[in-house]
Formats: sequence, C-alpha cells, structure tokens
Amino acid sequence: MDQILFFIVAFLAIASAVYFVFAKNPMYAILSLIVTMFSIAGMYILLNAQFLGIVQIIVYTGAIMVLFLYILMMLNLNKEDESKKENLPKFVGIFSVCILFVGMLGAYKGLSGTTVAESNIDYSVGLTKNLGRLLFNEYVLPFELASILILAGIVGAVLIGKKDL
Repeated sequence: MDQILFFIVAFLAIASAVYFVFAKNPMYAILSLIVTMFSIAGMYILLNAQFLGIVQIIVYTGAIMVLFLYILMMLNLNKEDESKKENLPKFVGIFSVCILFVGMLGAYKGLSGTTVAESNIDYSVGLTKNLGRLLFNEYVLPFELASILILAGIVGAVLIGKKDL
C-alpha cells in the first residue's frame, strides 16, 4: 500500500513539475510548483523522513512559494510582455534537460542488480525524536556555536544597514 501511495505522489510531483515548465500563465505555474513541493514533502514522509517532510513544507512551500506569489503579483505581467521574451532561455532549458537525461541514463546503466534486504532497514532513522536527541546530546556545542554565529551575523547586518542619525 505504501509503495502504491508513493508512486501516486511521485506521479503527481512529476506531472505538476512538467506543468510548471510548460504553463503559459505564470500564476498557474507557481501554483503547480507549490503542488510539486507538497508532493515532495509527501514522498519524504512516506520514506519515513518526517523532519525533512515538515521542513520541506515550512521552508519551500510556506516561505519561498509565498514569496514567489507576492513577487509575481507585484510584477503584474501582461500579455504584451510575453512577446518580448527571447527563445535563448528555452534552448538553454532544453539543452540542460538533455544533459540531465544523459546523466541519468549513465547512472541507470551503472546500477547493479543488488537490492538491500528489508530486514536491514532501520525505520527510526528519519524520526524527529531521534534527530533532536542526537542534536542536543552529541552535537550540542556545535549547535550552540552555530546559533551564536547566526546571532552575530544578524547584529552585523543591522549595524551595517543602520543609517547614521
């Protein structure tokens, strides 16, 4: 059942990503990208990586896509702007997809037929409880040093951006 659900979510992610690439209306393109991000989060959750799934929803779907929607609404693109676009980005995109396809084909040919036995799989790896326990027991010093570094960066950005009164 999990495998069928995974393939359904994967198909939804691929279909909405393809629609994003070929959509004429930028608003529909951004909305299909949001569906893609939610689908990827669903795949993470189905693969027992709940933390990555929630971070995917919060960071990408919640923050970046909303930012894209606001920028798109502020730009107010019209039909007149569509005729001014060049064909060079389309050719670069097609070339990039071809290179990606060749790379994936080479990776597929390099795969061996061995699979991992299901008894060797640890299903507690992606759980948030285990990540928190590891982060606050073994890596508490680097975690706190990173927070001090981020705080120093914020203070530095405020001081640099502050106008002299």
